[in-house]
Amino acid sequence: MAQTNINIRMDENLKQQFDRLCNELGLNMTTAFNIFAKTMVRQQRIPFDVALDVPNAETLAAIDDANHGRNLSKPFHSVKELMEDLNA
Repeated sequence: MAQTNINIRMDENLKQQFDRLCNELGLNMTTAFNIFAKTMVRQQRIPFDVALDVPNAETLAAIDDANHGRNLSKPFHSVKELMEDLNA
């Protein structure tokens, strides 16, 4: 099978982290990208979820509470004071 080269641009720090991880897994980056490409072709999709980091309903409710000053705890001036309140 004929081989071809592909050039990609990537943040230098990300490249170093990716290279280290590949090495720990016993791979090189070329093999990792080939695994990704073959899996994508075989499954006819990106082989992992691609999504925005959207907070779940519980987190959204907590954000709304904080924005509106609801369900907040009282201030504590020491860890001891906090622990006493938690244990009460």
